Amino acid sequence: MGVADIYANARALAGYLKEKSREIDDARRLPAEVAARLRDAGMFRLMMPKEWGGPELSPTEQVEVIEELAKANASAAWCVMIGCDSGFFAGYLDDTAGREIYPRLDMATAGSILPAGKAERVDGGFRVTGQWPFGSGVSHAEVVGLSCVLHEKGAPVMKSGGAPVTCALLAPASGIEIVDNWHTTGMRGTGSSDYRAKDLFVPERFRTDFRKPAYREGILWRRFTNFLPKVSGVPLGAARAAIDHVTEMMQHKIEMPGGRVYKNISRIQSVIADAEMILGAARSYVFSAMEREWARLEKNETPSVRERADAWLSRVNAAQAARDIIRMLYDAAGSAAIYSDRSPLDRALRDAETFCQHIVAQRKTLAMVGAMLLNADTPILPYI
Repeated sequence: MGVADIYANARALAGYLKEKSREIDDARRLPAEVAARLRDAGMFRLMMPKEWGGPELSPTEQVEVIEELAKANASAAWCVMIGCDSGFFAGYLDDTAGREIYPRLDMATAGSILPAGKAERVDGGFRVTGQWPFGSGVSHAEVVGLSCVLHEKGAPVMKSGGAPVTCALLAPASGIEIVDNWHTTGMRGTGSSDYRAKDLFVPERFRTDFRKPAYREGILWRRFTNFLPKVSGVPLGAARAAIDHVTEMMQHKIEMPGGRVYKNISRIQSVIADAEMILGAARSYVFSAMEREWARLEKNETPSVRERADAWLSRVNAAQAARDIIRMLYDAAGSAAIYSDRSPLDRALRDAETFCQHIVAQRKTLAMVGAMLLNADTPILPYI
């Protein structure tokens, strides 16, 4: 399955995902049939290494694929965005361990980066206990990430500065229990429930260390934050779908009591133009930032502070801009937008409010980016 096939498959899924949207929301996870369709279409193999037969898509290609899915259903796109990390994580395992835990290209991974577990070092690996939040797609994942505080002889291992040592582990999803607590405003179909493990043995060979060079030579693994750019595909696709929906709606919607077709009203014309302007600028910022960072990595160089800042800011801006666009369109559509069973704008607005709470989309991170640009004496997120 080549890159062209993956693009074609993503576009071909649009009608099916739209049709299943209500079912996805009601289930609060991807129904097994939907997850299987995404898997069969190659959506979870986006980052699998070429040497394994995978497509190893660049960040811009990943965003384009996820955008297509998000136009149809943001929750399904989010699950793909998270689940396709399989190939990226595999690059931080030696080839034998990687192929052991990922024996097939079309395998989804779920997991949280929060070190909410305890990994007690034992012979051959670790005994892991903990409960992790935000396990997007955990109900259909084959592999889970377990971010933990490292323990030895019952006590946490500490760095010289006093902070605990953390470790990132991968394990078959069969070893964890899902906590059914994903009751949210939006992004309901992501199934981002907590998951937990108790005294689960994880072999040492399944430990990933993003602070060390990856085992893969590809550009994708030259910076450990290269799993982040594709997040923007979800808000960009959701905003595009909302604009397209309202543009179509206004072709026939009649203003009452005036009797004018809405497309002929200047207020509506301005809203559509404004939405297109905001989305165009946001999307251009995302792609230009990705391309500049990727060009630096192609030369095997470290991205500059400016490039790192733009990469992060473009992602925050994409989510915030998408929410602004969807709110504008919701207001323009009027009372027709409020019906969850008739209008995709109801779900779009709920989804936008929810995806803007993700750490990659939150405005609170702007202070850290600003501190980096100012060279301030302020701790910076390691992901920026």
